[in-house]
Amino acid sequence: MLQKLFFSLAFCALSFGTFAQDAYLNAESEDTDKVYPGNAPYEVKMYPQKFKAEKPKNIIFLIGDGMGVSQVFAGITANQGHLFLDNFRHIGFSKTQSANNYITDSAAGGTALACGVRTYNGAIGVDTDTVKVKSILEEAEAKGLATGLVSTSAITHATPASFIAHQPSRNMYENIAADFLNTDIDVFIGGGNDHFTKRKDGRNLANELKEKGYTVETDIEKIANVKSGKLAGLTAEVHNGRTTERGDMLPVATSTAINILDNNDKGFFLMIEGSQIDWGGHASSTVYIVEDMLDFDQTIGKALEFAAKDGETLVLVTADHETGGMALTGGDMSTGRVKADYPTTGHTAVMVPVFAYGPGAEEFMGIMDNTDIHDKMKKLLLSK
Repeated sequence: MLQKLFFSLAFCALSFGTFAQDAYLNAESEDTDKVYPGNAPYEVKMYPQKFKAEKPKNIIFLIGDGMGVSQVFAGITANQGHLFLDNFRHIGFSKTQSANNYITDSAAGGTALACGVRTYNGAIGVDTDTVKVKSILEEAEAKGLATGLVSTSAITHATPASFIAHQPSRNMYENIAADFLNTDIDVFIGGGNDHFTKRKDGRNLANELKEKGYTVETDIEKIANVKSGKLAGLTAEVHNGRTTERGDMLPVATSTAINILDNNDKGFFLMIEGSQIDWGGHASSTVYIVEDMLDFDQTIGKALEFAAKDGETLVLVTADHETGGMALTGGDMSTGRVKADYPTTGHTAVMVPVFAYGPGAEEFMGIMDNTDIHDKMKKLLLSK
């Protein structure tokens, strides 16, 4: 109890320095944000359902932060009836509760998916006693597989951090950044440059990464040109902007990471987060949600394109939780118009969808705990 009290006090002290990192939690929307007016749809390709093996050599794990069924159907409506998610024939649901709360946060939700344990809200890669728990990324790395992380948030934010760091609080961004140096992760692309280079301890982790053999870049065009070796792509000082600012950063970063990781003959594990579906939910903004849902779906398309050609890659798509309690109250499939209302600006406790494509996809049907997703991935990828 004393240990938990100590960490609780530490969290409070740390939280005063994190307001800038989490400003999206206090974002407010205008009435016009509640309606997505529609736009020209992008083409959705359907891929074959035949694969080379029963077990995957690679796993591409995509997490739509805050993405519930309503967010998915908002995307379907906005793209006038179809998403790349149409390719997924094996579908289930995940229960998202954390160890200490009916409504999880992204840290506990991410840790459950990454490490297979339910923990307290705010925990990064540790159990309820703050004991370090290995993630599937770390276990894949130990078996010689290539590994990677991609995110539209800071790469040190809760969800990607859960796959590589071990800290008692998600707010310990600089500690989380330092944890990257304790691994041999092959590729990571996301924001958070300040947590690596403008630190209170005076360390410049970007230089330390270079000393470890990483190519370190901040420009997405230069990042996209890297074809091999180790890559640290730090695309924003903290978080990347909305789609209108960052463009196709997430699909480009995803293709780049896949191309680099595929150089490893033993296989790879890659986690990709579409972070800002969640932020749109916090802001009660249908426009924000739809823009990022469509960006995330086009990223899924990049993963499917590789997996269909490769034949040995399992693509999984799920969420850590739903955000906003998004209720679709109007729409038009022919124009892509979506209207929604929101009972909360926080997370909700509803189950979230799980989509699977590729070798082993049949394992991800039915109702699961979020920790089951980790366990099934580990069995398929690492128990050979």
